[in-house]
Amino acid sequence: MRFDLPDDKRLVHELVIPVRWGDMDAAGHVNNAMYFRYFETVRLDWLERTNGRMYADGTGPVLVNAFCSFLRQLRYPADVLARHYLGRAGRSSIETFFVLERADRPGEPVATGGGKLVWTRVHDERSVPLPDWLRALAVGG
Repeated sequence: MRFDLPDDKRLVHELVIPVRWGDMDAAGHVNNAMYFRYFETVRLDWLERTNGRMYADGTGPVLVNAFCSFLRQLRYPADVLARHYLGRAGRSSIETFFVLERADRPGEPVATGGGKLVWTRVHDERSVPLPDWLRALAVGG
């Protein structure tokens, strides 16, 4: 099953991530789990650059679901251009989407994916309303 990304998403961050030799599996291509690690890397880099130190106020994001469509094999050596997008926001959640491309082959995605973040209080793990700064960045926000 392939998941298509919505057209109404907003680009909020880009990051180049080097593929490491250890990212590959026995078949000689990047292991499927690493794609989720690349998504995580660009998401956390964006959050830290946008909001400073995460969880400083006792709240922050929790990933509640994730998906990935693997489109092309990726091998070492390479640099991955990871693009992070935001979608629609709910009361305490926001859609996130990702496109991964080889940096030397722009416009040819190797994977697309996404997930939903829920903003929570760390001490009791309960959802709280999204911060205003994040809601303002959402599609339709």
